[in-house]
Amino acid sequence: MVPSLSMAQDGPSAALLPATGSAAVTKPAAAVTADAASAAAAGPSVPAAAAEASAAGAQSSAPSVPAAADDAAVPANAAPVIIRYTVRIDAPKDLQELLEDNLDLERYRDSPRMTREQLFRLVRAAPEQIRTLVSTSGYYTPEVSVQFDRSATPPVVQVKVAPGEPVRVGETDLVLEGFAPNPGQPADQQFDTAALKASWPLKKGAIFRQDEWESAKRAFLRQVVQTRYPRAQLTDSRATVDPEQHTANLRVVLDSGPEMRFGELRIEGLKRYPDTVVRNLNPIKPGDYYSEAALQAYQSKLQDTGYFAGVEVSADLSAVLDQQLANADGAPTPSDPADPQAAARAMEPLPLLVRVTENKRKNVSAGLGFSTNTGNRASLTYDDLQVFGLRMKSALTLETKKQTAKSDLYFPITPDGYNHSIGLTYERSDIAGEVTAVSSIAGKRAWGTPLLERSFTLELLSETKSVDNIPKSTSKSLPLTYAVTWRRLDNLLLPTKGYAINAQIGGALLPVLTDEKFIRSYLRGVYYKPFGARSNIILRGEAGALASGSKNGVPSVFLFRAGGDQSVRGYAYQELGVKQGDATIGGRYLATASAEYQYWFKPAWGAAVFYDAGNAGDRFKDLHPKSGYGVGARWKSPVGPLNVDVAYGHAVQKYRLHFSLGFTF
Repeated sequence: MVPSLSMAQDGPSAALLPATGSAAVTKPAAAVTADAASAAAAGPSVPAAAAEASAAGAQSSAPSVPAAADDAAVPANAAPVIIRYTVRIDAPKDLQELLEDNLDLERYRDSPRMTREQLFRLVRAAPEQIRTLVSTSGYYTPEVSVQFDRSATPPVVQVKVAPGEPVRVGETDLVLEGFAPNPGQPADQQFDTAALKASWPLKKGAIFRQDEWESAKRAFLRQVVQTRYPRAQLTDSRATVDPEQHTANLRVVLDSGPEMRFGELRIEGLKRYPDTVVRNLNPIKPGDYYSEAALQAYQSKLQDTGYFAGVEVSADLSAVLDQQLANADGAPTPSDPADPQAAARAMEPLPLLVRVTENKRKNVSAGLGFSTNTGNRASLTYDDLQVFGLRMKSALTLETKKQTAKSDLYFPITPDGYNHSIGLTYERSDIAGEVTAVSSIAGKRAWGTPLLERSFTLELLSETKSVDNIPKSTSKSLPLTYAVTWRRLDNLLLPTKGYAINAQIGGALLPVLTDEKFIRSYLRGVYYKPFGARSNIILRGEAGALASGSKNGVPSVFLFRAGGDQSVRGYAYQELGVKQGDATIGGRYLATASAEYQYWFKPAWGAAVFYDAGNAGDRFKDLHPKSGYGVGARWKSPVGPLNVDVAYGHAVQKYRLHFSLGFTF
């Protein structure tokens, strides 16, 4: 056992160093057995279960300290001598870092109250503490040497550790209690105990490390409590270490507890808004098995509605506790308590509890910004969460090249998961010599998940357009568009692996409120591929096509142009397209591609090199790619990636600055 380290003082008692200790460990000739549940901490910085298994027969040399150094007679009124010293640790790198972080000699080295007597006590206690610490990394028979050189200035404590052969995982005995099969369910819906055992992470032959042992038990239990057995618990866990054979045999006993199902929905905190806002998003039905993943998904949906400042979705376990207390008091139960399966079926369903804190009904915000695509920006937004029972979001955005006013009304999501909205928009733009003013009213139905989103949009547009000195033209159209987005990304905010694809197909096919019938398709995608530990590759592309009898009469928002921050860098926003005098207008076809290599010097900071190419035109043969290439800086901000790029447009022979914030797809 590591001895306590303390110092008595004259007057009121005060300890210089907090006492440290470890659980008592027996050391038979060949094996050591310890119970994780009863192991005590080996000190403030020593892993909590460090004494779960300890070595027998570890070799060490006695610390080189004068035998009675701290017992020498000193005058009663003599002041303690404060001492400074250094520590040198000779050990493999991982063990050296462990000792530097946890060894008392290191932790108290800069103490302003360190005396010679205290230092001698630390040196004498060091070998046993080192063995305890090293055992947590799987080394139970180390050779430890601690030498104190008082002749050096300042004095030096030299620690040497030869770890020896590590202890490896031997046999693992996983005992599952409970998990009674439900005879009313098909086999594929029963809890898969075989898969649970197969998921045990500590495989035979792996080095037995204390932190990995504790982590494995937590992960093993968590797999169960996240599902239909939220009251599961580990009733026993043991690691039996044989230092001579260098093996650790493991035993874990897990009791499932009763099988739980969800009950009725209960809502707390809802005052201003209709309960359909909460109920229509609920994917959990009474009788469904308990699932932590289902609770988290439901909570995420409610948070995304905008109605609530805070949301907590949980299963009300107090109902189960009340039933268990009633049973303990002798209340009659509908089943034989000696029958675990019947007892599990007798448990009352868990009420599904939703606690919300409502957002303010009205909210106004303003902002200033700048875009390398559209120039200076000023914005004003106004939201009202209760307009005739609907949620309204409106915004006015004034930019150098584009001005937009819009207002949308969102209906509560239906029980089937559909999100309906209607909106009015007015947008004026002056880009590459083409000036347009578009008014539209649209209705939209959207549904799906962040991994798969789908929508139908029906909109009526009226557009006025002028190019160079050509007289203004007006067109109107009533198109219907279907869009679908697939996301398979490791992180939706800061992706580094996976892909995202967006596809659109639509058009105005009937001569109803439409000047020129057309069909339009559009496809874009991005692919992330890790390339080593510190770098990744990003591939991006888009393509579009429009079929119509004539371009005249088709609103320009449905034609294609390229160039800008998210298109071909090195060119101005929508600079690439069909030339008409000094202006650039949209074409029938679009094709762009991009390749980028990123290297991360630090977890949040990196650099990139890239090559973009693409163009838009009225004929396939006009799609002569215009290239741009350059370098950039990257920062993983809390709201998404911040990209700052300097690109050279080969066709225009100019450098251009681009920056963008966030991942939008």
